[in-house]
Amino acid sequence: MDYLRQLQAERPLIFGLLLLVGFIVAFQLAIFVIQLIVGPFGLPGWAPIVILVGGLVLIARRQQR
Repeated sequence: MDYLRQLQAERPLIFGLLLLVGFIVAFQLAIFVIQLIVGPFGLPGWAPIVILVGGLVLIARRQQR
């Protein structure tokens, strides 16, 4: 964690790029796992995105309480 704080302070552009790449990779991995789980049910292609966003909304609402 200290390395990330140091990177954020000394090189904010690299930190931002690493953060962006991390979010993109995590999103793609989550979509892939959801597709593996719900794929056999014959749902439309946009269903994994809806499931992921719905799950993130539920997590955010629970954290606000």
